[in-house]
Amino acid sequence: MLRDFEAEGTDAHRLCTIGGGWVERFGRDILISFKNAPARERLIQGLDFWGAAVEFKFGRIFTRFVPKKNEERETPQLFLGNEEENLQTLVMERHLKFGIDFGAGYSVGLFVDQRENRSYVRKIAPKRLLNCFAYTCSFSVAAASVGAKTVNVDLSKKSLARGRENFSLNSLLTSDHQFIADDAITVLPRLARKGEKFDAIILDPPTFSRTKGGEAFHVESDLEELIVAALELIDGNGWILMSTNCETLNEQALERMARYGLKLSRRAGVFHRQPTPLDFPPGAAARTIWLTLR
Repeated sequence: MLRDFEAEGTDAHRLCTIGGGWVERFGRDILISFKNAPARERLIQGLDFWGAAVEFKFGRIFTRFVPKKNEERETPQLFLGNEEENLQTLVMERHLKFGIDFGAGYSVGLFVDQRENRSYVRKIAPKRLLNCFAYTCSFSVAAASVGAKTVNVDLSKKSLARGRENFSLNSLLTSDHQFIADDAITVLPRLARKGEKFDAIILDPPTFSRTKGGEAFHVESDLEELIVAALELIDGNGWILMSTNCETLNEQALERMARYGLKLSRRAGVFHRQPTPLDFPPGAAARTIWLTLR
């Protein structure tokens, strides 16, 4: 699998998953995510054995504790490597470049479990893509690489700035792309009132967050409203990706929400799922489903 990743131009992927955590590779650097001390020790030992077996030379190894509450998340800690080395680095995914920052917060800049969905965006080659909860705009970079114009919405200005950097890393001009630092749940109706239309929309919200006004956003109760609003922004054929890491929602729940939206909007569509990335065991990646509108 490691050889296959290198052959396709990918050096960011999952290495190992156990009940208490997982290990991911970002170029020459490694990130160990653990839920408890025994899992941390097991993953460190397994990583050492694996590195020796495949003759992989590590750059640095970072560790991060996975808490039950998002507000308790902390920045990864350096476990092994040069403390003076820049915490920012670059990785590739199927020859697209993305910036990684081990010092910017709990998440380092790229969710590797969305690799197949990003590839699907490149396959369908939308003309206009709306990326909600865009984070560092990886879906938009994938779309722009095949000619799309994009609108990127995220509450964090810092994340959107990193997204602009990802465009630059791939020699993509940002003049044809918008970056809106605002709540997706208020931006979508505003875009509809302006008559904006898209042929692909990404809905990948966090499980829980707070809006600019301090109101709580819960994916279990609020995603349905987002889907309904997104359907108003697509005329004719188009695609909507619905994705979540919420443990209480599965693909069937996402499909039920989308079918409710289709009924309200009197639209028709079909559903499909991209294959789970080969480096993830069943159930370990984000739950995702694509709606193709007819």
